[in-house]
Amino acid sequence: MQDNARLDTFVLLQRPLVMRALRRSSIRKKIAKHLFDISPNGNYVSDIAYNIKTTPTNVIGALRGMNNRYREEESLLQLNIVEEVTGGKNIKLYRITDFGRDVIENLENRK
Repeated sequence: MQDNARLDTFVLLQRPLVMRALRRSSIRKKIAKHLFDISPNGNYVSDIAYNIKTTPTNVIGALRGMNNRYREEESLLQLNIVEEVTGGKNIKLYRITDFGRDVIENLENRK
């Protein structure tokens, strides 16, 4: 019961930050939308870049943060929209979280 209350509080506090981050970067929004479309599967950075028609560097920046261009505190991983799944040797896949799925559904319903 207490865990649900903490999760609800987390979601209420995170939602404005998430919406601001997605409004500020079309790349973040495209990545989240792409991962939403292919969920529950994940994808490699290069495949994400190919599908949203941008460079892998931009994808990495939006996912993890990169210097001044993409703030780390507004990265998709920090905002709990996307999670990193590792497997085997240097294999990193990214997939949308349940929280991220809720955010994208809300964005889609607003249109």
